[in-house]
Amino acid sequence: MFAGQRQEYMELSLRHSITVAPDIVFREVDGEAVILNLESGIYFGLDQVGTRIWQLIQAHGSLQKVFETMCDEFDVGSDALERDLLGLMDELCAKGLVRASPE
Repeated sequence: MFAGQRQEYMELSLRHSITVAPDIVFREVDGEAVILNLESGIYFGLDQVGTRIWQLIQAHGSLQKVFETMCDEFDVGSDALERDLLGLMDELCAKGLVRASPE
């Protein structure tokens, strides 16, 4: 969803791809990051884990690939990781910072 547009609610799953919205600026400082939508002025802060997820989204797009990489890199249960990953993507979609589409 982009500024000024409405997107029907879509329940995300690991079978979705994520695309960064246009006019997004991402800045990382000391492992944490800020995402800013230049068009709408909406910004969002990420901790170290969220920053890593953002980097993987930019590199791969596929939530399944992000999930698999995060499982390899972090000592976390797969259920908790999937829930947290999809929750973050829902929030970023709602703020118009990314958009999701089925693979």
